[in-house]
Amino acid sequence: MVDGSGPVSSEAAIRRALRRAAAGRALDVEEASALLTARGTALDELLGIAGAIRDAGLRDAGRPGVVTYSKKVFIPLTRLCRDRCHYCTFATVPHRLPAAFLDRDEVLEIARAGAAQGCKEALFTLGDRPEERWPAARQWLDERGYESTLDYLRACAVAVLEETGLLPHLNPGVLSWSELQRLKPVAPSMGMMLETTATRLWSEPGGPHYGSPDKEPAVRLRVLDDAGRVGVPFTTGILIGIGETHPERVEAIFAIRRAHREYGHLQEVIVQNFRAKPDTAMRAMPDAELHDLAATVAVTRVLLGPKARIQAPPNLIAGEYDLLLRAGIDDWGGVSPVTPDHVNPERPWPQLDELAARTAAAGFTLRERLTVYPEYVRAGEPWLDPRVLPHVDALADPATGLAVEAARPVGRPWQEPDEAYGGRTDLHVTIDTTGRTGDRRGDFDHVYGDWSEVAAKAVVPPTQAGSPGRAATAGFGDADLRAGLRLAGQEPAALLEPRHAEAALALFGADGEALDELCRTADDLRREAVGDDVTYVVNRNINFSNVCYVGCRFCAFAQRERDADAYRLSVEQVADRAEQAWAAGASEVCLQGGIDPKLPVTVYADLIRAIKARVPQLHVHAFSPMEIATAAAKAGVSVREWLSGLREAGLDTIPGTAAEILDDEVRWVLTKGKLPTAAWVEVVSTAHELGIRSSSTMMYGHVDHPGQWLTHFRVLAGVQDRTGGFTEFVALPFVHTNAPIYLAGIARPGPTWRDNRAVHAMARVLLHGRIDSIQCSWVKLGDEGSAELLRSGCNDLGGTLMEETISRMAGSDNGSARTEEQLRAIAAAAGRPARRRTTAYGHVEA
Repeated sequence: MVDGSGPVSSEAAIRRALRRAAAGRALDVEEASALLTARGTALDELLGIAGAIRDAGLRDAGRPGVVTYSKKVFIPLTRLCRDRCHYCTFATVPHRLPAAFLDRDEVLEIARAGAAQGCKEALFTLGDRPEERWPAARQWLDERGYESTLDYLRACAVAVLEETGLLPHLNPGVLSWSELQRLKPVAPSMGMMLETTATRLWSEPGGPHYGSPDKEPAVRLRVLDDAGRVGVPFTTGILIGIGETHPERVEAIFAIRRAHREYGHLQEVIVQNFRAKPDTAMRAMPDAELHDLAATVAVTRVLLGPKARIQAPPNLIAGEYDLLLRAGIDDWGGVSPVTPDHVNPERPWPQLDELAARTAAAGFTLRERLTVYPEYVRAGEPWLDPRVLPHVDALADPATGLAVEAARPVGRPWQEPDEAYGGRTDLHVTIDTTGRTGDRRGDFDHVYGDWSEVAAKAVVPPTQAGSPGRAATAGFGDADLRAGLRLAGQEPAALLEPRHAEAALALFGADGEALDELCRTADDLRREAVGDDVTYVVNRNINFSNVCYVGCRFCAFAQRERDADAYRLSVEQVADRAEQAWAAGASEVCLQGGIDPKLPVTVYADLIRAIKARVPQLHVHAFSPMEIATAAAKAGVSVREWLSGLREAGLDTIPGTAAEILDDEVRWVLTKGKLPTAAWVEVVSTAHELGIRSSSTMMYGHVDHPGQWLTHFRVLAGVQDRTGGFTEFVALPFVHTNAPIYLAGIARPGPTWRDNRAVHAMARVLLHGRIDSIQCSWVKLGDEGSAELLRSGCNDLGGTLMEETISRMAGSDNGSARTEEQLRAIAAAAGRPARRRTTAYGHVEA
């Protein structure tokens, strides 16, 4: 194992780095690493720089000279873990415990004792997924009806909220996007130490994390990102002295900085020093030296800046309070007057009076905070779920966001907020007359993350001229194009195979005569698959709420609740519109809305039941995979269980929207918090397995390229091969005008006409034999464009819509509705007959 102290940098390198830090210049890895070796007067100078940065941040935050802590109880829900960290004494084996988990009553006993002492935080610490390693854990959960440790954790967190009023902070280790969604409603904050980004400490025998699947740095970095995407106030940090080099330590700090800049969710960063423990594999490893800790804290402060909240655990610093305060911390973490530090049981927390006195001696005032930091308390939604917000508000000073120290937690119901409907409910009509109030949301500068970080991740540079299809395939010669055209005519589905990737990409980049030939081939395949009829459905779109805080960077529809264009329809209003649609001859209503935190989780089934009660024959095509995934998580049930409930309520099919591009590389540029590809696939596949069919979609022409289009079609083909549940494919050109990612100067101004022709033709070719119906969107393409694409492989025009808000808010100028006569006219312009269809492409009698 490498000695983490590393070589000492030259005095000249240290002095140069100090000058740059003092001047506020950005430091690179080499310069920051040099500062980690500062000692003597150089260390004093570094601490002075870091302390000044911290002081400036506290002044800007409105609490100059205030150092915070959280008064907590420590709840070790289970000490079993599937990992094998070589320094850990918290994790143990089943025969050393009275039970695999604390019982619910034991959890509440600890929480009640804390509440009686004025504690406000319940810190849940536990091993990662112990049921996957220990049969005793699996048996304990099964006997009590819990599917997983996380299910039990969620239940315990709700019990603590309702029966004691303490605020849960959850540390269950590695979590997926879906699991973070599921836990967010029961906890104001969560956390997971990054520890290190040095992969060798995990992958090499003898490393401190060897044999621990949850300690792979890439996995833990993904958790940091997913927590940001879900909007969880999150705690993370580094563990120093476990064998990492100085550059590796700095790289971990840079990784934390990158995640926070992109999502703004890291409420605190802990710098923790390794302390050797008996009975561990690393018992002979020397403790991290305290001046090394101080230098690391100071470098962390310099790199993360004045707004960062930086903590060092006070029970691990051997009484060196002044040293760590000089280094730039502004928080002491959680301190308990009731429970020990179960992770470091040999090192008790200081008494609060002593902590206050030592803090005051250094010139600071100690103040109590909540488990969630003041900035997030004051912001409220979307950081805090409406069901935990009342619990937080009961303990928080609204002026500062800090704790009201005299407040005592009291259990209160964990429940949905009162329904609040209204706003600009006529937007579906007035969007075509008075238009939107402004071209962007009021929180444009921060709700989407740091735009510079987003731009750095953009796959296609915003300055690239011309068609991305042509630019990205410019390296492929005529041979690939000829091979692609030959396969398109003879064996189209083979173009999805990896061995034909060059040919497929060449076709995406086709232009001129080659593009014309591709479109003719696609139209021949269309004729073979579905004949000459152009189909359409008479339907109505109902977007029941546009309040949403997910932060999709392409979306101009989403509004904050207080924005002028925001609205939320009641169940009765939705049912009224559905009944009006039926009276106007519609056979389908399509329901979609924003991920609105104040909509009760019951509203989805309530909407379906209300429509079916009014018009039993009306087909309900409702809820995107994103809506389904987040609602299931909010309800605390599986996607399968949630969809089964909606089916029982009367759900017929679901739209396959929220797909955008099913390639996470570009997905995380386009969207801040939307579900990852794997979750989208899970939702639609589960729906299909339950007999709920769906459409499929792709939005293109923004920061994407043809390689990602090809990946997207492969994903769709894979799902269709397994389930057969897709009814159609809809290509959705990106509408750029009011899209945030375009206004920020990152995305292209939508696809070119060449791109539109190539994508629709390739959809027909690549999905031939799998998905028969290829739809073109008149909303996005207009009537003339749609007619042209009906000659390029498309056979369907979608619906009459009656109202369309999403594309119109983005800046589409093709209107919000079409009559049957207008859709028939588009088909006639393409030289084709038209007929009405059902949602699932059945015939409708004239």
